Amino acid sequence: MGVSSKSAVAIHALTMLARWDDKSLTSAEIADSLRSNPVLVRRILGSLRVAGLVWSTEGRHGGWSLARPASGITLYDAYAALEEGPLLSGHPHPPSAECEVGRNMQRLLEVEFRDAERAMAERLGRTTIADLVRQVLASERELAQRQR
Repeated sequence: MGVSSKSAVAIHALTMLARWDDKSLTSAEIADSLRSNPVLVRRILGSLRVAGLVWSTEGRHGGWSLARPASGITLYDAYAALEEGPLLSGHPHPPSAECEVGRNMQRLLEVEFRDAERAMAERLGRTTIADLVRQVLASERELAQRQR
């Protein structure tokens, strides 16, 4: 199945919410940063809400906020909230049992793919949304210094 762009949108939205954690952001404000449609952003945020990563308030001053500290939300949390199924898929149908490669390939790939998915989960689990905010702010400081 593979990873869709939903994870990237979710991580972008979470980073924005963490960057401006003193106020709620609307889906339109987040969509502007993504150059995307607010409806798409609302769908993604809805999945993040179900996962307990964000919450929303209705009304004139409503919007979206993080449901827990940015330091407690990993990139894997965002990925797991949005993506379904395995990252790497096996054969769409059983290979030939009469072929020595066919007899063994599915089992071998299952091990390799499982290990690859574990490595991805471990890597994404090491980076928090707070880490990304720090990196964004550091990049902005560097940009401001170069422009002087």
